[in-house]
Amino acid sequence: MRRPLTFLLTGAAALMLGACVMTPAPDVSPRPETRAEAPGPSAESAAFARYYRGVEARLVSDGLLRTDDGLTDAPFTAATLAENFERIALYDEYTLSGGRFIQRQTPARLRRWEEPVRIQAHFGPSVDATQRAEDRSILGTYAARLGRVTGHPVTTVSSGGNFHVLYLNRDEQMTAGALVRRLVPGVGPETLAEIEALPRSTFCSVYAFSQTGGRPVYVAAVAIIRHEHPSLLRRSCVHEEVAQGLGLPNDSPTARPTIFNDDEEFALLTRHDELLLRILYDPRLQPGLEPAEARAPVRRIAEELLGGPS
Repeated sequence: MRRPLTFLLTGAAALMLGACVMTPAPDVSPRPETRAEAPGPSAESAAFARYYRGVEARLVSDGLLRTDDGLTDAPFTAATLAENFERIALYDEYTLSGGRFIQRQTPARLRRWEEPVRIQAHFGPSVDATQRAEDRSILGTYAARLGRVTGHPVTTVSSGGNFHVLYLNRDEQMTAGALVRRLVPGVGPETLAEIEALPRSTFCSVYAFSQTGGRPVYVAAVAIIRHEHPSLLRRSCVHEEVAQGLGLPNDSPTARPTIFNDDEEFALLTRHDELLLRILYDPRLQPGLEPAEARAPVRRIAEELLGGPS
């Protein structure tokens, strides 16, 4: 499941927010939550659904999209865990250049949330009541797990969220800018354009935002999950994008067992990934640390988590 254009807009996001003061999402559910009967999907959306069903079937048949932890065939040491953390948490996959987001690995400062993370699901009219209930259940269970792993408050809410997960089909995605603007006042036009133009090759994406001029902490995030996905791809997108939106913005081609690798070997958050999140939210690390500054404390924390140096 390649996501070559998956974005976590962090350093760039502060520029896009400008001087805007972030405000909570409205208590009244925005337009995509309407239960009015929706028209059928377009031919393009139907084609997307066929394509993603084929992708999931092919990946599973190739032994990818694994749902185990991978510890039997991909053990890792404290040194490896620390190295993977540096690459995944302290580098950005995309950068803003000339008004466009381009794929370029660049060193970054450590970023995470300080206020409680309130995850709110939003659904396009194409998502029926049964699927909404299933998505909410999966998201709620996952949020509770992330809260336990990080030691940071992570919950799901029905209103007033600051981390918004949008379940949209292709037709709804192409007109999602107005909704995103309501959820994140001050979001820049570059982000809105990227969301509405996400091509089929981008399976899902997440955009995290910090305040301009403030400390590098997140105050809002928006994840896009395609409704055309079959069940495993859909769940995989939720696991990766929500975890990335907590402060793990990059992928590493050498890290395993992890979901933060575009080889799509693993579909769901692994034990290795839980440890990355524990390191990220360890109080001995502070937002703003650069890779060289974080290297020694990250190594010590990794050694503690795995029972000593290795």
